[in-house]
Amino acid sequence: MSINNINESSRNAAWREELRNAMPTKERAAIPRVKMPELDPDYRVTCNEEVNQGLSAEAAVVEASRCMDCPDPQCVNGCPVSIDIPGFIKNIQRGEFATAAAVLKKTSALPAVCGRVCPQEKQCESRCIYHKMKKEPVAIGYLERFAADFARLAHETPVSVPAESNGIQIAVVGSGPAGLSFAGDMANRGYEVTVFEALHEIGGVLKYGIPEFRLPNSVVDEEINALAALGVRFVKDCIIGKTLSYDDLHGMGFKGIFVASGAGLPRFMGIPGENYIGVMSCNEYLTRINLMGAGRPGYDTPVLKGRNVAVIGGGNTAMDAVRTARRMGAEKAMIIYRRSEAEMPARVEEIKHAKQEGVEFMTLHNPIEYTADEKGRVNMMRLQKMELGEPDESGRRSPVAVEGAIIDVPVDLVIVSVGVSPNPLIPEAIKELEISRRGTIVVNEETLQSSVSDIYAGGDIVRGGATVILAMGDGRRAAAAMDERLSNKK
Repeated sequence: MSINNINESSRNAAWREELRNAMPTKERAAIPRVKMPELDPDYRVTCNEEVNQGLSAEAAVVEASRCMDCPDPQCVNGCPVSIDIPGFIKNIQRGEFATAAAVLKKTSALPAVCGRVCPQEKQCESRCIYHKMKKEPVAIGYLERFAADFARLAHETPVSVPAESNGIQIAVVGSGPAGLSFAGDMANRGYEVTVFEALHEIGGVLKYGIPEFRLPNSVVDEEINALAALGVRFVKDCIIGKTLSYDDLHGMGFKGIFVASGAGLPRFMGIPGENYIGVMSCNEYLTRINLMGAGRPGYDTPVLKGRNVAVIGGGNTAMDAVRTARRMGAEKAMIIYRRSEAEMPARVEEIKHAKQEGVEFMTLHNPIEYTADEKGRVNMMRLQKMELGEPDESGRRSPVAVEGAIIDVPVDLVIVSVGVSPNPLIPEAIKELEISRRGTIVVNEETLQSSVSDIYAGGDIVRGGATVILAMGDGRRAAAAMDERLSNKK
C-alpha cells in the first residue's frame, strides 16, 4: 500500500462515524486497558529476547475500541511528530491493520521503534481524555507497535512514493533517529539523500544504546531498509570532520547538511576512584555489548563482567545497563540514584521490568568515592545517604546530603550513567558554527538552521540529550525548513 494514497481516513468518513455510534461512551469507557504480554522474568534474564511480546489482533481491536475518536484529539498535540493517532487507531478497530500502518508512516519514519521505546506516558497518552475520567489512557504505544509489526510481519510495509527527483544532493551526519527521520522526509520530497555514519552499523543510538530485549535490531533494520527503498544512500565507517570535511561535502555537490551526530560523549562525576579498573561509562558498556557483540558466541569484543554490579543513575539508559548486567551474569545488580524513585526520569515500565528481574534500587544514595584491590580493580563504593530538599530548576526536589550517613557497599563493576555531552567532532571541525556553553550546536528554534546557512542540526547535538521521538520531530522540522529554503532558491 502506498502511504500517499490513504483514502477515507478522516474523522468525517462514514466508517468512522459508524464506529463512534456503535458503542455508547459509558460502555467504551468501561473497557479495561489492555495488558502487554511479557516474558517471564526468570527466563528473560538468561537471554536477549524481547521482553514485551506484543498484542494479539483480538486484544488490539478491543483496545482500539476504547478510543473515543475525539473531535479535538489532544493526543496528537502531545506527539512530537504529530501522528494522526485516532486515524490509525480506528483503522485497527475496524481490522484494517495495513491501513493503520500506512497512516503511521505518513508522519513517522520509525513507528515500530517508537511503539517500543517512546515515553508515551509523558507525551501522547498523557493527553488522553481518559485521564479526566480518572481512568487509564488508551494504550497508544502498544497499538502503534501492533500496527507497525503487523505490516512488517505480513510483508505489507507501507511504501512511500517519493516525489520526482530534483537532483539536489543532501548530506546527513549520523544515522540515529533524528538523521533517519530527516532522511526519510527529504527523500519523499525528491532530494538525493546520503547518510554518513561513523560506526560500522546504521542506526546510531538505536543500535548501540538500546538493548535487543527492548528494541530488536531486526526491527531497526526493517525501518532502515524502508528508507533505502526510498533511495536513501547509507555510508558507514565515515567520520564527518575527520574522514570527510565540510569542504569535502561541498566538493561532492551537497547543497544542504543536517547534523544529527548525537551526544555520545560520556560524563563522569569527578569523584575519587573513577579511574580504577571496573569503573566505566554506560555508553562504553552498552556499545561493547549491543553493537560489538561482547559476551556472545563468535565475538571477540572484551567486556568486564561483575558479580556485584552498580549502575549510577536513574534514566532509561541506566535501566538498560543494569538489566543488561543481569543478563551478563551479575548476581547482584543495583541502581544507585541520588533522588527518590518518584523523581527517576526512567519510564515506569522500565523500572517495573528492572524490579521484576531482581534489580535492587538504592535510591537517595550518591557515590562519593570508590576503592580498589591490590590489582587496581574496584572493590567498594562509598555512598552518601541523601534526603530531598527544595525543587531545582527542573522542578525536581534537590538531593541534600545527610550529615554523617555514609555506607560502604562491595562492588566489582560500576557503570556510570549520569548523562552525556554532545559529540564535539562537528563543532570542532567547523569553526563557523555557533556553539552553546554546553557544547551543543545553536540553531533557530523554528527552522533548526545553524549559524552556517546550509547546515541544520537536530537531536542530541542540539538538545544535549532527549528521547527518540523528540529527535525525530527535529528531523521532520529541519527537513521542512531546508526544503523551503532550497525550493526558494530554484
